[in-house]
Amino acid sequence: MLNKMNYLPSNLLPDEGSPEWMNKGDNTWQLTTATLVGLQSVPGLVILYGSIVKKKWALNSAFMALYAFAAVLVCWVGWCYQMSFGEGILPFLGRPNVALDQKFLLRQAFAGNFPNASMVYFQLVFAAITLILIAGALLGRMNFHAWMLFVPLWLTFSYTICAFSIWSTGGWLFKMGLIDYSGGFVIHLSSGVAGFTAACWVGPRAMKDRERFPPNNILLMLAGAGLLWMGWTGFNGGDPYTASIDASLAILNTHVCTAMSLLTWLSLDILFFGKPSVIGATQGMITGLVCITPAAGVVQGWAAIIMGVMSGSIPWYTMMVLHKEIRLLKLVDDTMAVFHTHAVAGCLGGILAGFFADPKLCRLFYQVQDWQHYTGLGYGIFTGRAKAGFRQMGVQLLGIVFVILLNVVTTTIVCRLVKIIVPLRLHEDDLQVGDDAVHGEVAYALWGDGEKLETANEALTFEKNHEWPTVELETSSDAQLE
Repeated sequence: MLNKMNYLPSNLLPDEGSPEWMNKGDNTWQLTTATLVGLQSVPGLVILYGSIVKKKWALNSAFMALYAFAAVLVCWVGWCYQMSFGEGILPFLGRPNVALDQKFLLRQAFAGNFPNASMVYFQLVFAAITLILIAGALLGRMNFHAWMLFVPLWLTFSYTICAFSIWSTGGWLFKMGLIDYSGGFVIHLSSGVAGFTAACWVGPRAMKDRERFPPNNILLMLAGAGLLWMGWTGFNGGDPYTASIDASLAILNTHVCTAMSLLTWLSLDILFFGKPSVIGATQGMITGLVCITPAAGVVQGWAAIIMGVMSGSIPWYTMMVLHKEIRLLKLVDDTMAVFHTHAVAGCLGGILAGFFADPKLCRLFYQVQDWQHYTGLGYGIFTGRAKAGFRQMGVQLLGIVFVILLNVVTTTIVCRLVKIIVPLRLHEDDLQVGDDAVHGEVAYALWGDGEKLETANEALTFEKNHEWPTVELETSSDAQLE
């Protein structure tokens, strides 16, 4: 081994700061992808949330995202990382412990050729974006103090269980062979179900806001959406834990599926509503990103195209048609339609991963001896291994049921606990005012040389008297913002 080292350039020779087990390229890639995912949240979703809501809720919506990112970071290194990926005490939970000791952080991670510090950072940004996605269902009425309590509680008692069960090598669903390449179950299905459940407990926005909730800046919304899309390069590209050919495939599949989903949603909007809705196209983009996530590096390119068509049409149908026909969906005020864009699209992606998964690609990703049991139903039927394919589909459906039940139960418990301490919903008077009532600040000061109006009543009068006339059209945008 020593002789082989003599042929390496001096900058690649192992030393105290670069041990023999560490691959500098992989470590660099992992840190880069983690930062890309972090940028999806801050500033990506901060900008998107702050601009897609009504003007009076811009600041509160953006700050809910920023607070969640900071709170998750502290909880993650304090106890949640070890509960998600550490020593198992149950088949679905790890032992709580800190992830701050240098001896632990500088050792090789449980997977990949890089240190624990890089893995903790990488998994942190995934946990953070999950809470921020939940916030999307609660914008425009949740008590901020209740949100401050909800974030650490939900992270501790829901996210850690789901992550350990599916991603940790000791998790029961991981051992069964559930395919969740990069978080279709752990992040998107979880956030969609938890957001919808929490929205049910928090209650609806003010009636006036439910009836009319126009975005305050669609151009900024597109900027946030663009950061979200491009950041998904790291979201799916970092999960092989190495700069490999599988990472390259996952990235390309991600963008192909997303583009196809956006175009499908846009086409349906034009066909049924007569106008190409920008908000609708953004929703199609999101459903494409979500759908491909559990399958990104284990399906072929043609499958990514099919998944894009389905992710642009099935969630569109649930949002535009079923949402108006199913009583529960109409009653629960899901501000950003997180149920449709994440729960429905996440379920769809998990099922399609179980159908299109190529066992040869699964071998590249999982790097295990028994890789052939990761066989999609479609491949199983065409290769005479239908039994393996049906087994894989059964595991995927079991995972969906587990994630749904877990998040309904834990989110309900967390909301009821928080409600004992502080109200979940803002007072009606505060709902009429918005940011100024909650934070004492406003996002846009467009009068008096940047000064706020003296009272909330004056602010409401100003908004009412200077509101642009509108024509009521039932478009994709209207349906999404109901």
